[in-house]
Amino acid sequence: MNLLFICSRNQWRSPTAEQLWRKHPDFNVRSAGTSPKARKTLGAADIRWADKIFVMEKKHKQRLLAQFRRLLEHKPVYILDIPDEYHYMDAELIEELEAKVSVYLH
Repeated sequence: MNLLFICSRNQWRSPTAEQLWRKHPDFNVRSAGTSPKARKTLGAADIRWADKIFVMEKKHKQRLLAQFRRLLEHKPVYILDIPDEYHYMDAELIEELEAKVSVYLH
C-alpha cells in the first residue's frame, strides 16, 4: 500500500511521518508539501501513486482539491489535525502521528 503524507513545506510533519512508516513491510511511503517552497513539492505523480493520502490540516486538503480534484476522485484523503508546532522527529509529534494514522491502516 502506498501512503502519502502532506504538510505545507515538507520540513517537519510529513517527513517525520514518512520516516515512521518507511521501514514497515506493508507500506511504501512518500511525503510532500503544498507550498512552492516545500523541500519536495507535491505533484500529480504523487497523487496518482498514493493509495491513501494523509494531510496534516484541513487547509492542505483544500489545496489538494483546488489543484488535483479529478485525480482525487477515488482516493481517500484523511485530515490528521496536527498543527505546525513540532520539529522533525519530535517525540510528541511521533506519538500524535502514530495514534492518528494507525486508525486508518487496518
